[in-house]
Amino acid sequence: MIKFLDLEKITNSHKTEIDDAVKRAVDSGWYLQGKENEKFEKEYAEFIGTDYAVGVANGLDALIWIFRAYVEMGVMKPGDEVIVPANTYIASILAITENNLVPVLVEPDINTYQIDPEKIEEAITPRTKAILIVHLYGQNAYTDKIGEICKRYNLKLVEDNAQAHGCYASDGRRTGCLGDAAGHSFYPGKNLGALGDGGAVTTNDPELARTVRSLANYGSSKKYVFKYKGRNSRLDEIQAAVLSAKLKHLDEDNQRRKDVARRYIEGIKNPAIILPKVTDWNSHVFHIFPIRTEKRDELQKFLADNGVQTLIHYPIPPHKQECYREWNNRSYPITEQIHAEELSLPISPVITDAEVDDIIKLMNSFMD
Repeated sequence: MIKFLDLEKITNSHKTEIDDAVKRAVDSGWYLQGKENEKFEKEYAEFIGTDYAVGVANGLDALIWIFRAYVEMGVMKPGDEVIVPANTYIASILAITENNLVPVLVEPDINTYQIDPEKIEEAITPRTKAILIVHLYGQNAYTDKIGEICKRYNLKLVEDNAQAHGCYASDGRRTGCLGDAAGHSFYPGKNLGALGDGGAVTTNDPELARTVRSLANYGSSKKYVFKYKGRNSRLDEIQAAVLSAKLKHLDEDNQRRKDVARRYIEGIKNPAIILPKVTDWNSHVFHIFPIRTEKRDELQKFLADNGVQTLIHYPIPPHKQECYREWNNRSYPITEQIHAEELSLPISPVITDAEVDDIIKLMNSFMD
């Protein structure tokens, strides 16, 4: 069986450094908001290219706290609108509605799967306060046009960088420092994954960073003094130590993902399969390798029968989910097409060339 993602093998590839990091954190006797957090936050901010990184409990919380901070700072208020891609993991949208803000769904570009910059401006109203771009599948979603729209309409630009650690925009900056703030997830399966949940907010705004840190610490920046009605959402010392150990290898691991993606793109020649279109290899870190086919379910079964595990990202778009039942009658045809046709092939820093070659052969033999 070729696993979709072999987390045990990924962890073992950095086992000595991870073991040392965990032991160091455990032996310190200090397990929250200590030196390991401070160290990782400094390293991650430098890696992304921002002045601040604030560790939080998970990627969803990172996005929630960004919007909540803007509400607390008076930048936004309940009922304000946030433009967000219609095809995204539901966390992007949950972060908006959690803060009583209104998501305005915009269709993606069918060729990139990222929010279509040409469709954003028509969705702007007097209540629009921000655009949330999602670097879906590990591909940069930022364009100069999106930046210009934000300036023209005085909108905050927030990045969901949960799937794109280490990705670059065309101007050489990393995703996560392109807008006003960014949320990051360190879920174990991510390109930079912890051994449990974890997340971070990056920003160059000192007030936003301070507010996020307080909100994630019960609303407190001084012990037993509470400025906000916050929650407990902190990155623990063990996860911070593990992330520091793995961060040193992230660019190398991402390069391996790109090498695998290139082998897929050059090797798969089946006309029934639509492959990712890559114009800039620096602007994609291939958290996911998404292909599309009208025979998605048949292909997934064919691969499973031949020992290859795949996943669908994502089978049901957000506007068709029961939790947003008020949207269920809406039509977003491009989003719905992607969600009906997408299948994710195995890709990771530890997949072997032989395994990749086996998958390519199977893909090319499908429907022969």
